[in-house]
Amino acid sequence: MLGHRFATRINSFASGAAGYWPDLSGKPGLEQLVRRAATVEGLTELDLNYPDHIGEDPALTGRIVRDCGLQVSGLAMRYYTNPAFKRGAFTNPDPVVRREAIDLTKRGIDAARRMGAPMMTLWLGQDGWDYAFQCDYSALWNDEIAGIAEVAAHDPDCLISIEYKPNEPRSYAVLPDAATTLLAIQQVGLPNLGVTIDFAHALYADEQPAFAAMLVQSRSQLLGLHLNDGYAKRDDGLMVGAVHEQATLELLRAVHRGGFDGAIYFDTFPDASGLDPVAECAANIRTVRRMLEAVHRMDGDNRLAQAQGRQDPVEAQEFARLALAQATRP
Repeated sequence: MLGHRFATRINSFASGAAGYWPDLSGKPGLEQLVRRAATVEGLTELDLNYPDHIGEDPALTGRIVRDCGLQVSGLAMRYYTNPAFKRGAFTNPDPVVRREAIDLTKRGIDAARRMGAPMMTLWLGQDGWDYAFQCDYSALWNDEIAGIAEVAAHDPDCLISIEYKPNEPRSYAVLPDAATTLLAIQQVGLPNLGVTIDFAHALYADEQPAFAAMLVQSRSQLLGLHLNDGYAKRDDGLMVGAVHEQATLELLRAVHRGGFDGAIYFDTFPDASGLDPVAECAANIRTVRRMLEAVHRMDGDNRLAQAQGRQDPVEAQEFARLALAQATRP
């Protein structure tokens, strides 16, 4: 049932390091961050970045997480190791750099499997452009497709989830929204591919997140769900439901109805404003649990379906608000 598994961003737990580790010299290590995250009530899993968080022995890293009572839900690729990646990973104009990015991703997939993690998330934020006439769009698209196809075929038993984002760090991303990402997945045509929806990314891609989820679940598979919030201008990383409570509730209802059973991942940035990351993550879990109770209340009442059948926003909004107000789960 949706909602029993919660994961979070491990880098958040460096927030307020001096106060939490008064004797710490330098930055906290991965094991310290994991142990702090493990104190969050209700947290079950972590996503780790590759290669940032993975040492020479991925299996050892996996054991560190498990020894703290958590699981690794997946790895997320980061293309920062070579400054040349700023001009693109899979779409870099230099074929040597493209090969380096693809091979790095394959090593990341191998690391995920050695850790017992089922999934690799690809956020290809460097793949894009900044100027008109900068690139041949056909060539860029073909290189992106070829790179995704090669890494997805590397280990057919590893799920590969594409996390789209409209821009940042590039002015325009090759995969900016759900529809374009689904086109790419259809063209590649491999069964282990799917999509990660990040709530804030969907907002500033000018999407209704629940509609994007419906498209993904009808044309591919939703492999990742990143919850956060923001003001639809950038990746703010605010607490869940802080700004767009109704849209978050609608998204949770959509993914529940679509059969999503993965971990709900909190891609929030308490470290950006010095919040207590343990308290912030626990608050996210309580918020989502309350929203999920509201979703289950909606399932047991046909008034919402009737209002939607009439496309009546007055009754539909009132019903959704009532369901959330009646939800009592902490």
